[in-house]
Amino acid sequence: MYIWELQIIGGPFPVIVYSVAAVLLVVLLARRWRLRSVQAAIIGAALGAGAATIAVLVANLTKAFGDDLPDFVLWWSAGALALVGFALGGIVGARVWRAVVSVVAAIAFALAGAVAINATFGLDPTLGSVFGLPDRPPITLPTPPAELQGAPAQPLSATWTAPEGMPAKGQRGSAVIPGTASGFDARPAGVYLPPAALVPNAPALPLVIMMMGHPGNPDPTVISDVLDAAASQHDGLAPIVIVADQLGASGADTACADSAAYGNARTYVSVDVVAWAKANLNIIDDPAYWTIAGYSNGGGCALTFGVRSPQLWKNILSVSGEPYGGSEQVENITKIIYGGSAAAFEASKPVNIMAAAPAGTFQGMTAIFTAGADDPEYIAAADGVAAAAKSVGMTVVRYDVPGAGHTGDALKGGLIEGFAVLYPLLGLSTG
Repeated sequence: MYIWELQIIGGPFPVIVYSVAAVLLVVLLARRWRLRSVQAAIIGAALGAGAATIAVLVANLTKAFGDDLPDFVLWWSAGALALVGFALGGIVGARVWRAVVSVVAAIAFALAGAVAINATFGLDPTLGSVFGLPDRPPITLPTPPAELQGAPAQPLSATWTAPEGMPAKGQRGSAVIPGTASGFDARPAGVYLPPAALVPNAPALPLVIMMMGHPGNPDPTVISDVLDAAASQHDGLAPIVIVADQLGASGADTACADSAAYGNARTYVSVDVVAWAKANLNIIDDPAYWTIAGYSNGGGCALTFGVRSPQLWKNILSVSGEPYGGSEQVENITKIIYGGSAAAFEASKPVNIMAAAPAGTFQGMTAIFTAGADDPEYIAAADGVAAAAKSVGMTVVRYDVPGAGHTGDALKGGLIEGFAVLYPLLGLSTG
């Protein structure tokens, strides 16, 4: 296993990190404290907590991460840096070996805080995914059929029988999808093949193209875990998934658009990724069996791409999605992507695309909008776009994930609900 494949959510690593930090804290406290050492340690703790608080406030004021950071980022970072400051301040008046322990403890406290924040977000399961490194090995794809099949005469759930020896879980990995038409510089996509795709004479399966948030990377871990669980209840049946990179190698917010500044993100997903899927995967060649999906920034792009190309997608799944691409930094996106044209930016918004389309354009489409029940900003966004989609004839499902904010719990819960709705529509269950 490569270091970037190290699991940092769940498993032994976080337990080890927290345990080491706790032991070192006990060692630091177990000493004969002198007044100047106590004063230095307290001042260091206060400075550490203050630095964390200022950093979070500045990040929120400048919208460095788009939305405001969740409260837990402040609490964990302030606590961790307070301990760092305490450890470093305690060096004053300490023996050499205690000074060394203090430095090691400071590193351990900082690492424990980072691990805790990442675990609470629940979005980057490996060390590689935190830094955008290729933590997934290239996936080995089955030989695609010479010709794609159209819609099956009967739902797969009625005709499919899982063969002996079928894997209990699907396979996930990465694949380079070139920007042939778009020229877009994308990072390797995540790919998930369900158990039913891994057997001889595998059936053609539905396709999902998923996009993650900003900042973020095309990691298929969460959606593959959700679909492995669903497949275990449906004889190994699940969609084939591509987690595409709508941000590009620079990690910029492309606003789901084609632009000179950040590249042709829309063409990449809607043309290049689709063409690659048709050439390399055993998928049902019918838009009724295709879903464009996304989380947060990716959710906004899923809705945008879905309403721009209703001939491609009959199903949209927006999990805690933005209401439109670029919603987190309107002024910058207007200037950088749309050349300062507010009218062009307005025309790019999904609600306006839907309103301008001819009557009947979106008939037969299903759109699912989810949000965390503790995420009022994205609840309002989901309510708004859901109402607009319903008004133009889409079948709309709205769901709030109980107890979830705008992190991993909202992503997982939204995907679970979304696929509960989609499975019968895609012929993977009887309802």
